[in-house]
Amino acid sequence: MTDATEPHGLRHTRLLDGKGGAIDLDWDKVEAWSAEQGCLWLHFNYEDTDVVEWLRNRSGLSELAVEALLSGETRPRAQALRDELWLALRGVNLNPGSDPEDMVSIRLWTDGKRVISTRRRDLLSTSDVLKRLETGDGPVDAGELIVDLIDRIVMRMSDTVDNFEDSVMELEDKVLSTTPATLRYDLALLRKQTIAIRRYLAPEREALNRLVMEKLSWMTESYRLRLREISDRLIRHIEDIDAVRERAALAQEELQSRVTEQMNVRMYVLSIVAAIFLPLGFFTGLMGINVGGMPGVEDQGAFWVVVGLCVGLILLLAAVFRWKRWL
Repeated sequence: MTDATEPHGLRHTRLLDGKGGAIDLDWDKVEAWSAEQGCLWLHFNYEDTDVVEWLRNRSGLSELAVEALLSGETRPRAQALRDELWLALRGVNLNPGSDPEDMVSIRLWTDGKRVISTRRRDLLSTSDVLKRLETGDGPVDAGELIVDLIDRIVMRMSDTVDNFEDSVMELEDKVLSTTPATLRYDLALLRKQTIAIRRYLAPEREALNRLVMEKLSWMTESYRLRLREISDRLIRHIEDIDAVRERAALAQEELQSRVTEQMNVRMYVLSIVAAIFLPLGFFTGLMGINVGGMPGVEDQGAFWVVVGLCVGLILLLAAVFRWKRWL
């Protein structure tokens, strides 16, 4: 088999040396690989037709494993059968120009000797693990590779969660000093982002808990302890996101109360003005009817008398409102 048969969707091949480093293999050596050489990590773009053909016909994987690696939209989950593991995870989208809540998925299969991972969009966590392998400080086997990937995925969430907390704190400070229309949009966007991320973090936590409990011969106790620590960190991220959502909801309620209060003040002023001018309107309307016998028609000072009566009525109404504590 020649290099020409290498799937176009292949992103990298790494053969772990068991000491924290790895070497890049060409496709001929990948096809000739055996478990005695060390753990082999293959990373693909599952949308490529060559990758689909290789996984289905030449990878040697079961149909269940192939379907798991090629699944389009999937929620985080972990499933083990005998000594094989299928794992689907979600990481925060930190690619340039992307929204963090548009989370990137990665699918993994391993039997403890070979690791096959697939994705559609780049996930920076895989790049982190590759850099560690290049410096000789990476995973030594399949179990540590899985744990390191999960660790980097959860670690990459920290900055995003911190940004959410900073954003909600800034919005809380602006509630009493900024235009409500702008704040309503910002708060709604923040809640939308946190809801979208939490949608995947909850099942991811369950997937990690299940992975810890699975009886896999290549998953050592030290790796299980690390997974528990990562799971605890993920739980803290979920709790922080829940707190951000609650604070954003409270800020929205406070903002709505402020808008309602402003509206009530305006309606109160309009009501007072209407209450004052309603009798004036009746009085002036009565004085303006076109019938005979209207007093003061021939009197040059009658107009000023009417004006005086109106001013007096206004003062009387103001005094009554003040006495009633309406003003």
